[in-house]
Amino acid sequence: MNRRVVITGLGAVTPLGIGVEPLWQSLLAGKSGIAPIEGFDASEYTTKFAGEVRDFDPTQFMERKDAKRMDPFVQFAVAASRMAIDDSGLDIAERPERVGVLIGSGIGGTWTWETQHETLRQKGPNRVSPFFIPMLIGDMAAGQVSIMFGARGPNLGVVSACATSTHAIGDAFEIIRRGDADVMIAGGSEAALSPLGVAGFCSMRALSTRNDDPQGASRPFDKERDGFVMADGAGVVVLETEESARRRGAKIYCEVIGYGLTADAYHITAPAPGGDGGARAMTAAIRKAGIEPRDIDYITAHGTSTPLNDKVETEGIKACLGDAAYDVAISSTKSMTGHLLGAAGGVEAIVCALAITQGAIPPTINYEHPDPECDLDYVPNEARRAQVKVAMSNSFGFGGHNAALLVRAWEDRAV
Repeated sequence: MNRRVVITGLGAVTPLGIGVEPLWQSLLAGKSGIAPIEGFDASEYTTKFAGEVRDFDPTQFMERKDAKRMDPFVQFAVAASRMAIDDSGLDIAERPERVGVLIGSGIGGTWTWETQHETLRQKGPNRVSPFFIPMLIGDMAAGQVSIMFGARGPNLGVVSACATSTHAIGDAFEIIRRGDADVMIAGGSEAALSPLGVAGFCSMRALSTRNDDPQGASRPFDKERDGFVMADGAGVVVLETEESARRRGAKIYCEVIGYGLTADAYHITAPAPGGDGGARAMTAAIRKAGIEPRDIDYITAHGTSTPLNDKVETEGIKACLGDAAYDVAISSTKSMTGHLLGAAGGVEAIVCALAITQGAIPPTINYEHPDPECDLDYVPNEARRAQVKVAMSNSFGFGGHNAALLVRAWEDRAV
């Protein structure tokens, strides 16, 4: 349980581009990836915009025949995993039994559900694809990545709504620490921007309705926030033991040092008052990392831009960090990417890793009207140069799921 675990590879598919570099440069520039929906006719929807993944060609990452047998969320997961593996320089074939995969999805294959249901209605049950079930189930992102890259270690998916990929990375960290694998490919993927998926969130009245200003719609912690903005994509990282990374001379982005997970046990969609569940997850991560609250330099907030979440998360950060809450830089990159649901934590873990290695903190854009109930340092509107040694990523999901992940700048104690 004392094995050090590091992150050596990053891969992302987001509304800001395909790959980590366009994601990072757009975040630092304060660029929004939100636009009117093009994937279907949204003219009758109360929300007509989202963070769609554009210019994605799955054949750049897999064979065409394989892509046809995958829901878009699985395609995104495979693409992000390939980029992360390539970035890490990992050769899975050297020790395939010691490499595992833990990739989740909050919702799974909504496009497959919808298209195959339409086939059933119009053409009958005999025309439903034999790949219907394997294409839509949430574990298939992990399954297909394992198959495509030959990873034969622990293989599973996790489903915890918008906390999914933070749970996936945290659980992968624990799997490595306890010795069940030396390397884990971990994160989340989502492609829920289907007609039914968007309609469901519209009916919940969870989404922003700023149809006249899509790029200004996601405004975490701003007093005039009116809901979150849905988005698609994937975020995947390669985690491995210090020994594995050192043996092959891998570059190291950061070290994973803490992971906390709790339940609100309160409501299916609303967070518990006062941010108790999130605070306890953050506190657990800090305790297991063996650091103090004042050691945290940066938090990538869950920051969804809903009236309740941002207020409650702010309360939770204060409850956990005490007076140190006013000294830590906090930002929500969802202001630019939108909310990638089950993939959000994977992308935000990448943001933490890059904030450490690049010495920069992305902003919370669209922060125009301070909210007295959200009174912390949200890095408003412009990126900030800063030395980040310790960063935390928060993720909270429907069902009362809370997860917090802590990463730290790599220090080679062998030197």
